[in-house]
Amino acid sequence: MTNWGSSDATEHVPALRRYARSLALDPVAADDLVQQALLLAYESRASFKPGSSLRAWLFAILHNQFISGRRRAGVEQRALSEIARRNEEAVESGAEHAALLRETADRFAALPEGQRSALHLVAIEGLSYQEAAATLNVAVGTIMSRLSRARATLREAADRVTHNRLHIVGGKDVS
Repeated sequence: MTNWGSSDATEHVPALRRYARSLALDPVAADDLVQQALLLAYESRASFKPGSSLRAWLFAILHNQFISGRRRAGVEQRALSEIARRNEEAVESGAEHAALLRETADRFAALPEGQRSALHLVAIEGLSYQEAAATLNVAVGTIMSRLSRARATLREAADRVTHNRLHIVGGKDVS
């Protein structure tokens, strides 16, 4: 390092290491802290006021580096905790969602063939009622009736199993 006044910064390394060890409570982290502080001091040497205490200036830099590191670690820890919490929720939600999808697929497969075909063509393939009727060679009213019964059956089963957590897309049945 270069001289910043009457004393050389390297003279203060042992004292800086002792102070860093008392702050960090870990010799390796303390050495890293001293290195960071000396690097910052070197980069900021133009801000050192000649005639002031180089030792006190270096201690202040080291202390500020330590505090900044603790703050940064706290922010990172909170961010990691939040990510872990959200990930856990997503996994739980994903598993629950997968179970609901399996149950829905099973209920869909249990529908009578006519209802299953009509619901698949309209709800999954996006065909209009007229297109679905033409595909199945039935009247539009038959498609509407089959869809209504299929949705009602799926909705009933979903209500029993999931307590209204599953929403069957499309249409409302008039009772």
